Amino acid sequence: MSPPLLVIGNKRYSSWSLRPWLLLRVDGVDFREQRVSLYQGAYKPEILQLSPAGKVPLLIHGDVTVWDSLAICEYAAELVPSLWPAERAERARARAIACEMHSGFAAIRRDMPMALLDALPGVGHTVEALADAARLQQIWRDALATSGGPFLFGAFSIADAMFAPVTTRFTTYGVPLDASCADYVAAVQGHAAFQRWKAEAIAER
Repeated sequence: MSPPLLVIGNKRYSSWSLRPWLLLRVDGVDFREQRVSLYQGAYKPEILQLSPAGKVPLLIHGDVTVWDSLAICEYAAELVPSLWPAERAERARARAIACEMHSGFAAIRRDMPMALLDALPGVGHTVEALADAARLQQIWRDALATSGGPFLFGAFSIADAMFAPVTTRFTTYGVPLDASCADYVAAVQGHAAFQRWKAEAIAER
């Protein structure tokens, strides 16, 4: 069987695409990628030819099609079980915070959208978005205090992939961070896989 195909959006802006792409790259999963230029021309019919939901990211592996970021990560975890923590209680906690990220934090998504290469300090600092930012940092502090870092559960996991776009929002919009959260942002963005995503975002037309 050919390696899975991951269909993604623009690397500058597609936070949902970053999550499974980064996870697969960090853990050395062999995959192909195809980029759809969102918001340019007739991009929607192009996606609908591939995805019943009309959204990216999308994973195609043989006759299996998965069209949700977290579901793609879970599918990858069936191929590489180490993508979740090995210990049951930690695995449950990692799943809980990954799901909270997946389904929540509407204000920070709305007011501080991913704009990887921009510098917009102070923009989007609404009361609601900053409340989301405070909760996000509390999640990180609690996990890092238990694991000792550098990632939320020691080694890079699905939980880190789910929060990776948040690290870019905090950088772009100049959200104040304490030392432990700043170190976590540096660890995620300093990873070679993230640096590759960023370099390819810079090269996008």
